[in-house]
Amino acid sequence: MSDRHGSLISVRPDVKVVDCTLRDGGLVNNFRFTDAFVRDLYLANIKAGVDYMEFGYKASKEIFNPDNFGKWKFCNEEDIRAIVGDNNTDMKISVMADVGRTDFKKDIIDRKDSVIDMIRIATYINTIPAAIEMIEDAHEKGYETTVNIMAVSKVNDADLQAGLEMLAQSNVDVIYLVDSFGAFYPEQVERLTNRYMQIAQKYNKTIGIHAHNNQQLAFANTIEALSRGASYLDATVSGMGRGAGNCYMELLLSFLRNPKYNKVAIMSFVEKHILPLKEEGVVWGFDIPYMLTGTLNAHPSTAIQFIKEKRKDYAMFYQELIDDAL
Repeated sequence: MSDRHGSLISVRPDVKVVDCTLRDGGLVNNFRFTDAFVRDLYLANIKAGVDYMEFGYKASKEIFNPDNFGKWKFCNEEDIRAIVGDNNTDMKISVMADVGRTDFKKDIIDRKDSVIDMIRIATYINTIPAAIEMIEDAHEKGYETTVNIMAVSKVNDADLQAGLEMLAQSNVDVIYLVDSFGAFYPEQVERLTNRYMQIAQKYNKTIGIHAHNNQQLAFANTIEALSRGASYLDATVSGMGRGAGNCYMELLLSFLRNPKYNKVAIMSFVEKHILPLKEEGVVWGFDIPYMLTGTLNAHPSTAIQFIKEKRKDYAMFYQELIDDAL
């Protein structure tokens, strides 16, 4: 077992907080955020001391019809610049690119011509070679890079080890532990983070954590990974994200002892923008259907559909999930 990194009262200079509200939260409302929401979130993140703000996806317009989504599904350079200008701040800008869903050679321009600082690549275990191609492309264009291996709760140990070794030998800067289904408990996150950290130390990489809140454990799992050496911490304002959502930014900033982090601006943003969004009927956050998919290590899509249909027959839904798992 590895030693804990830091204590409850210490500051870790390696820690970076990444705001994923527009990207993970965009999955809730098809990325249809107002410019005022995005601009105010940008300003709030700067005041709060957040290190990176993820603006959304670099999705392919050949695959996804722009008429069906807001602009943060595609993150055109001019749209980001309309919010941030040249981003003359200490906070960096990131976007996510999914393997197989991004025209990365065309849509990700050279870093010197972009206001984006970091490209975050999302992959499944079976698409790691394609992810490495994207990592090297972004690296050659001058970007910082991260990689998220999704759905690792479904991956066997040997495949995960092989995948981590392959990614660590690329030019990627940060490898993320991702709890896609909100299925992990802190004990499992401890064990996995130790494993990721062994790879990181071997190849001089950094580790991040991206948690989902199906079992009300996104914050607990995030600080568990942090305590085991993870440096890049993903969170969203009020946990806004697909299904059960993510680690609450408000909680994370309250936990971190670095005086650069300040939750007051985030709370003001919640008051101005998040509460009205919920009043409009935009739905995310812990609920029994998400708890059930989390405990069964299942994709939340069935729970999302259950809630859309306004079903309340939780016991029957649980039986359906068990039947699907057999």
